[in-house]
Amino acid sequence: MKRIRPAPQELCLSQRRPQSTFAQPSDPIAGEEVPESQPTEPVDPTEDMSRFPPLDPTTKKSARYPSPLPERALKSAKLAALRARLALSEKIPLQTLARALVDSTADKNKQFNNTNLAFLGHTLINYHVSEYLMVRYPRLPMAIMYSAVAAYAGPDALHTVARQWGIEAAAVPGGEVDPGLLQFSTDKTPTVPTTFGSRRAEADYLDKFNWRRGINSRVVLDDDFGNVVQSPSHSDDAAARSADNNAALRPYGTPETRKIAETAYANAVRAVAGAVYAHRGREAVKAFVKAHILSRQLDLSRLFAFKMPTRELSNLCAREEFEKPVARLLSETGRRSRTPVFVVGIYSGSDKLGEGAGPNLDAARWKAAMNALKAWYLYSPGEDVRVPSDMLVEDARPWEPAHIDIGEVI
Repeated sequence: MKRIRPAPQELCLSQRRPQSTFAQPSDPIAGEEVPESQPTEPVDPTEDMSRFPPLDPTTKKSARYPSPLPERALKSAKLAALRARLALSEKIPLQTLARALVDSTADKNKQFNNTNLAFLGHTLINYHVSEYLMVRYPRLPMAIMYSAVAAYAGPDALHTVARQWGIEAAAVPGGEVDPGLLQFSTDKTPTVPTTFGSRRAEADYLDKFNWRRGINSRVVLDDDFGNVVQSPSHSDDAAARSADNNAALRPYGTPETRKIAETAYANAVRAVAGAVYAHRGREAVKAFVKAHILSRQLDLSRLFAFKMPTRELSNLCAREEFEKPVARLLSETGRRSRTPVFVVGIYSGSDKLGEGAGPNLDAARWKAAMNALKAWYLYSPGEDVRVPSDMLVEDARPWEPAHIDIGEVI
């Protein structure tokens, strides 16, 4: 039987070959002349620009400046998103917020970088953090106070806060960069100080000879975190000596460039706090610090390191006129096994000061003494304790003196 091929019009649409998305030239019809292709002349882009959107008039001239012009901040979506993300008031101009993101290493002009705002914000943040810790934990030793302030408001902590805010850094600073990007240069070191403190005469020999620094000298001479204030030349020499040429670390920078980047992020957070104070006042910046800095959780008990806890506990009891501390074995298990556990409590008279467990009696006694010292130093009157800055509010309640301890045991 002879098969009859169906006509092309009778083919189902699903059986047809799908057409390409690119236009294909059709076959010429018989008898039709095909015109020869002629070379096209190059089009001058300056002749007809009506089909292109108009360029920003400030783009050409802004490339000549080390940082973006202030008027460009009004058109930055990143700045508007950052202000909304931080729940900042619209009374804080976007121009000020853009200035807070320009580090002194990117623009040396103090009228356009964040040096002044960062210095103001550094003072305000450290003040509110210090008064909170001083009143909340009145018995903290000064060394632990320095560590706690650094954990809340230090460069590493503020660098983390800036990252959590979503601040991104520009690859290279310049006037054509989006004002919503953090601008700093890793090729330059900041020369403008943003902290308090006096430079020691023996600062160059402290690390060389490992000299001891007392608490009194740290309070008077050093910065807000108890660190030695170094000269710019010493910082440059230390950065040069600590340069890491390991090829595995080159994609992530060297230690000195990472330090410059962390400092730039920290100064941006300080500058934002300074901008809040400049445009909104002390109550607004206090709420800002409480929401973004003091809201972070910090375990103060992990900051302690005791060398001789039993002797320090004995000195504490003698100073406070308590009875001499006595260690008592409370319980034990597996004394003759490979993993014994002893529980020791330290008593002052009938009062139990602390309790600790360890694999032997000496370790348990040391742990109990350390827990007793931590219980003393971490005393707190409560979470809702009033701070001195509360008296700056109008119609504030009469001030009740806060309990401040005489100091740590020496």
